[in-house]
Amino acid sequence: MEIKKIFNNNVALTEDLQHTEMVVMGKGIAFQKKKGDQIDANKIEKTFMAPSVHFANKLSELMNEIPYEIMVISKDIIDMAASDLHTEFNDSLYLSLADHIYFTIRRSKDGLPVTNALTWEVKKFYKEEYQAACKALNLIEKRTGDRLPSDEAASIALHLFNARQDGSKMEETMRMTNIVNEVTTIVKYHFGIEFDEDSMNYSRFITHLRYFAYRMLRRERNDDDNESLFKQVRIQYPEAYECTRKVQEYLSRQYQMEMTKDEMTYFMIHVHRVSNRETN
Repeated sequence: MEIKKIFNNNVALTEDLQHTEMVVMGKGIAFQKKKGDQIDANKIEKTFMAPSVHFANKLSELMNEIPYEIMVISKDIIDMAASDLHTEFNDSLYLSLADHIYFTIRRSKDGLPVTNALTWEVKKFYKEEYQAACKALNLIEKRTGDRLPSDEAASIALHLFNARQDGSKMEETMRMTNIVNEVTTIVKYHFGIEFDEDSMNYSRFITHLRYFAYRMLRRERNDDDNESLFKQVRIQYPEAYECTRKVQEYLSRQYQMEMTKDEMTYFMIHVHRVSNRETN
């Protein structure tokens, strides 16, 4: 691959024989190189296909501020999480996660508190991401000798989940987490139950809630409602309907969000499943 632009000793913009541009990252990969030189493929540790100029510049800027070892740790965490979660992440995660880990380590060494107010919710609602984040803490400790507080696993889990959502903003992910927590609380108190968080019905319910909250925050609506199905489910599951009505009133008052008839229908079905299991 031919070098088209050098950002620093560890990052360069290259072009292959098919004229495909990519940013490559590797320890000393561009050291004493110049435009037009060939890259040693054995030194490439990460490639970013068809990158934007903004992304390449941001990566270069970040690598001038953050030790290369932290970038490698972040890459390994992302690769490990991608394998565990059977997913792919947005390239932007390499920037945000490395930046986050580096400054968290610095804060911890300076004796500043590392906390996350959403740790409890993240452990409940994003179990797979949280487990991957716990493994990330072990990897960080193994590589750096720094053991970060357990709350940091929640922060990393949010970064992982956020990167699975087509680049949605972290603020949006945190709002979505709050909505899921608030809605489950309404359901729990309406039926006077405690959820079996290991049950399949609860897992399906939470998955439905997460994507429901995601669509609501994005104002994504499907107004082609099935009125007859809504009426049928409302009659069949009257308690689930009453609970759904409470949720609708809360969302309208707190977030100015309105559920469609289809959303209410599927919410009733999930609420009935999860509440019926716990009641029985």
